[in-house]
Amino acid sequence: MILPTKNLQPDRALLTIGGEILAVLDHQSTVTSVWESVRSRRATRENASPLPFDWFVLALSLLYAIQAIDLDGDLLSKRSAA
Repeated sequence: MILPTKNLQPDRALLTIGGEILAVLDHQSTVTSVWESVRSRRATRENASPLPFDWFVLALSLLYAIQAIDLDGDLLSKRSAA
């Protein structure tokens, strides 16, 4: 689930989805705007798996748990490297 396996395509792994989230999170954004940005970027890729919202939220939770993102009120942002 976190990493791709023989039964889980690489674009469905939470680390891959997390990378896609970090790629669009160049400034503070709401969850909704990040969700729309990730979905629109995936739609342009050929053979990309559909991304359900629950997998997106799991990827956000993973990024928060590893302290890659911060939540300030209702805004998400990348955590700056210390």
